[in-house]
Amino acid sequence: MTIVAAADGSALGNPGPAGWAWYVDDSRWRAGGWPHGTNNQGELMAVLDLFRSTEHVPDEHLRILCDSQYVINCITKWMAGWKRKGWRKADGKPVLNVDLLKDIDAAIAGRDYSFEWVKGHAGHDLNEAADVRARAVAIAFQSGGAVPAGPGYPGSAAAAAELGATGADAVSGRRAVAHEDPDLFSSLLEGDFEPLTSSVRDQIITLEQELLRPDVRRDSSRVAVLLHPDFEEFGVSGRMWTRDAMLGAMGADIGPDPDMEVLDVALLDEATALMTYRTTGREGSALRSSLWRQTGGQWRLRFHQGTPEA
Repeated sequence: MTIVAAADGSALGNPGPAGWAWYVDDSRWRAGGWPHGTNNQGELMAVLDLFRSTEHVPDEHLRILCDSQYVINCITKWMAGWKRKGWRKADGKPVLNVDLLKDIDAAIAGRDYSFEWVKGHAGHDLNEAADVRARAVAIAFQSGGAVPAGPGYPGSAAAAAELGATGADAVSGRRAVAHEDPDLFSSLLEGDFEPLTSSVRDQIITLEQELLRPDVRRDSSRVAVLLHPDFEEFGVSGRMWTRDAMLGAMGADIGPDPDMEVLDVALLDEATALMTYRTTGREGSALRSSLWRQTGGQWRLRFHQGTPEA
């Protein structure tokens, strides 16, 4: 049996609010995106999520219709050589979107697949269906609206999550909903800024706790909502993370959420809050600080640092 699916991406401004989608038919499709991304990232993410969503049927041939020569060439022509060169191009420069490409390289291992180029915006039914859904997500991030993530592929863990599985049952890309939780952000959206009332303090703590949850850390669309476009992190391991690198690492080995001990939450100015806390987990304890910025009526994590505790 052959699964025929179209994969597409969309970015308003390129870069800007971005969406991705793959589409088989009206009962089998998925979409997601980020507040800030490029069209190529959307195209790559659509292909990656398609492979992940069909990983439970590895013996079925996957025929991917794509209007991006960049994506097709990356995967079928260039990726093997880049990998041999340490993910660098012939001129020695780093490969763009390398984290997504590494995830795709892992996802396609052992899979039976082929790519077919189709002309975009030319009336191809599957391509148009994927394009409409990807663009709808980008528009949702731009306007603050919401779009369905789609039913997913039958039998996949992502589809099970959409039918009501708990976060503990979710896998990478579990939900691709392009909207904020209305209960979580409703009070923040009422005005430009909020004083650090106990309610806002609790919401910042809730957001920080959310980022520690394994199901959320496997959900690139949700993490994209929580991270500021200029997010940076100095991790416990000593590695520096950017927002793109963090999103590209979704699906890596993630342990259970650690225990959190809140030390303090302080308002530095009318739109900046600093939270300090201690985590204790399988790798020991660490002291952590997070800088949250309120932009567009929404709190997003701008900077995080973790230091192992002696």
